[in-house]
This record gives sequence, structure tokens and C-alpha cells, in this order.
Amino acid sequence: MRETPEGPTEEKLKRAILDIELPHNLGFDLVRCTEAAAISAGRWMGLGNLEEADDAASNAMHALLNTIELQGSIDIGEEVKPDISTPMESGRKVGKGEGPELDLVVDPIDGRELLAQGRQGAIAAIGAAPRGSMWSPAPAIYMEKLVVSKEVAEALVEECMDAPIAWTLGLIARVKEKKVEDLVVFVLDRARHKNIISDIRRAGARAMLRQDGDIAGALMAASPGGPVDILMGVGGAPQGMMSACAIKAMGGRMLGRLAPQSEKERQVISEAGLNAQEILTSDDLVPGKDVYFTATGITEGPLLSGVQYHGTSVKTHSLILRSTTGSRREVYTEHHIE
Repeated sequence: MRETPEGPTEEKLKRAILDIELPHNLGFDLVRCTEAAAISAGRWMGLGNLEEADDAASNAMHALLNTIELQGSIDIGEEVKPDISTPMESGRKVGKGEGPELDLVVDPIDGRELLAQGRQGAIAAIGAAPRGSMWSPAPAIYMEKLVVSKEVAEALVEECMDAPIAWTLGLIARVKEKKVEDLVVFVLDRARHKNIISDIRRAGARAMLRQDGDIAGALMAASPGGPVDILMGVGGAPQGMMSACAIKAMGGRMLGRLAPQSEKERQVISEAGLNAQEILTSDDLVPGKDVYFTATGITEGPLLSGVQYHGTSVKTHSLILRSTTGSRREVYTEHHIE
């Protein structure tokens, strides 16, 4: 749990920020932005071109954000992605300049490789919280994560981050009243996860390996009764923040810890005053009471259908989550495109 010394005035101000309630229709405004990004990105499915797809999706999302009555600041943007120029970098102001003051974390394409290769699971996503209520991991690039649904939330203790994988899987199996061999573990298919994957298999659980898209993986793990029992491993720090918004809204639990993958990253984290040993929960990452998360499917996936094009008609499938109400809305939209 994060602890920071604060004076009485600063503490009162922080509590006031954390208690802010956002407009109840904000989710529908934000989902228009993920829909626009998904529609633009979907045209690039299977074409093998990461940069053009990301550019199209970023510009579409940015343009729609600027039509909404909000005073938004991109808390975590896209500049950490290699080889792209983006209007969605950290610190960029978006919105009409009136309305609620928000911190935003954006990912116009979560799963760029999946999209480029025409594979399942690419989504467009936005997380939003009142200004000043979202922790920023910048300049960190990577974060180690554990994610579970609300069924297991209380059992996922901080000790799980360093415990043997078999122990953690056994704990989850007991809470869910399953056998370990019934569990499905989402892991990014990366060389850095060779030992994790080996330990999962040795414990008897099944590994769902994906080349990309750990926000979608976190959504599956945090969905009660969903296809994944737990997400494990190291992914992007910005994606970790996005996931924290969704997990908080669904009542699940996430443990995260910065995981520098190079000496250079370790050094910049230290210089920024960040503690790479500190274990954070989703409530530490996004401590505000009211948090929104929206996502739209780009390619077909287990939770969201991909964009479907039919001449001048385009169909999208989206998700809106809100923490204060615990509501989960699935939105099917038919758009008319000139």
C-alpha cells in the first residue's frame, strides 16, 4: 500500500478529489472515441502495417475526444510505443475545455501485432478518472501484474507476487472450488516468461498464450465466470494503468509492480523517484471513487466482437464499465459511414 506524508490541507484536498463523482453519461461519450479508433484501425486488419494502423486509430480517437465537453489531460499516452508519432502523448490536453476535469489513459490499439496479423483480441480502450486521482508510472515502460476477478479478490494477497506459482494457483483453485488443472492462466508469449509458463504447466494449469494485448487479457481475468482465471507476467506499464481502471470498475483485484527490463529503464525509474520494489493494488493505481473504462473490439475476441464493415454500414461491439455503480454495459452500434 502506498504511503505519502501529507499535511491536513493537502489531505483534505486529496480526499475531495477522490470523492468526485463524474457525469453519468460520460461513459457513452468515451465509448464514441473507442468506436472511432476501432473503426479506423479495423481497416488495417491483416495488412501487416503497425505504424499506419496506429496513426489512423490515434488520430480518430483524438479527434472525437476534442468534441466532448471535458477538460482532459492524457496522464499516460502512446509515446512509449516505438516508431510512431502520435497526437496522444502524455500531458496533451483534450476535450472542449469545459466540463469535468479528467485524467485519461488511452490505447487506440491494444494488440497492434494481433491487428497487423489479423489475429483475435485487438481492442481500442480508454480509462478515465477525476483529475489528480490516477497514479502515473512514467517513465517506466514495464509492469509485473497479477489480475483476478471479484470472486478471488480477497484471496490475492501481496505475498502472491513473490510466492511460487504453484502456491498461488493452488490458492485460487481453492477459492474457486476448482482443481488446479481446471485453471486457465493468461500470459503474454514472451521470452521473459519462459520460466513462468514452465511453472504454470508443471503445476498442472493451462496457459493461454497471446502475442500481444494484455489489457484484453486483464479484462478476461477480471470478468466473473470468464474464460481466464488469472493473468500473470510482465506487460506494459501504461496497459497496467488501463487495466487497473477496468479491474476497479469490475470489483476485481490487481497487484502490480514496476519491472524494468534493462539497466537504462532501472536507472530512469530510480531518477524519477519511483520504487521498483513496491507492490501496488488497483486502488493504489487509481484511488478515485469514480472510474470509467470503455473498450471497443477491433478484431474478433472472446469478450468483444470485431468491427464489421458492410458498405456504408459499420457495426461495433463495445464495453462500458463504471466503478461507482458497478455497472457493465455492452453496446452494439450500427454506424452509417458516408
